[in-house]
Amino acid sequence: MKRSFAIVLLLASGLVLNAAAQTSTAPATASAPAARIAVIAFQVAVAQTNEGQRDFADLEKKFEPRRAQLKALSDEIDAETKELKADSNTLTDVERANRSRDIQNKQTELNRSAQDAQSDFQTAMQNLYTSLAAKVYDVMEAYAKEHGYTLVLDISQQQSPVLYATNSTNITKAVIDAYNLKSGIPAPPPQAGSNLPPAAPMPRTAAPTTAH
Repeated sequence: MKRSFAIVLLLASGLVLNAAAQTSTAPATASAPAARIAVIAFQVAVAQTNEGQRDFADLEKKFEPRRAQLKALSDEIDAETKELKADSNTLTDVERANRSRDIQNKQTELNRSAQDAQSDFQTAMQNLYTSLAAKVYDVMEAYAKEHGYTLVLDISQQQSPVLYATNSTNITKAVIDAYNLKSGIPAPPPQAGSNLPPAAPMPRTAAPTTAH
């Protein structure tokens, strides 16, 4: 494949150590070019591109019918549970057992369907993110080269080694703008508040790096 996903932050620390070692052994008259470092919240960049916002919104709409079905079944279970509790004193043991069993069967169906829907949604979102992230990475790489950056660190990772960075080194918005310009996709219209359950969080995947 042209590129693969890798944990670039671990490689970054190794590159810094190697650079330090090479500098210490270089002749006194030789000076290594100064490194120009930038930071980017890569996952944020992917999600906030016009294409990302559009595609993730489309994904939400695709799964809306399944969420509606799950909510309807959940409401049905709640209603039947309340009815069973209210009618408990007037029911025979057999009637009470039958209604309880019916509620339990529906609860099992709800749990299984919810797990399947969540798994399908996560898989679809991961595939969407992976495809888009590769394209955003290409734009980020071109931007970094054009502006003379020798190292770009991803600050969206939980284990990011970056403790401090000035705003001037953050190229997240610049990369988003560059990608939007290249893709030609307009900004999506503002979305009205949704009553859908919250979507699963964006997958935490390392930024793609080109194999050399």
